Amino acid sequence: MFPHVAQGPYSDDQIDAAIDAISDPEVFRETERQVARAAPRLQKILAEALGAGGWFGESHDAEALKAATTPDEQARLTAVRTLLAEEARMGMMVGVAVGWALAERLAEQSTSPDKEE
Repeated sequence: MFPHVAQGPYSDDQIDAAIDAISDPEVFRETERQVARAAPRLQKILAEALGAGGWFGESHDAEALKAATTPDEQARLTAVRTLLAEEARMGMMVGVAVGWALAERLAEQSTSPDKEE
């Protein structure tokens, strides 16, 4: 059974408290285990969302090529690092959105009158 997920919007204090709670390695371990089990399916959703957002299309390929072929070594390194940082940020944001949507669905299931216990 999944715990009830509170409905947003959330206050800054609520978000800070939740982040503090999951920062504890003991608290985070079970969540990490559950995510690892679901990772292949979640990764597929993430890749599809990033693809739909244009992050893995022609424009991304062009930016990667531009970064990799910049003549100046220092500028090339900066361009590659920037591209990687942008990809990581976008992946995290989409990943959070996927996680949030999953939490909402789980909350709906746990409060549904026809749920199985």
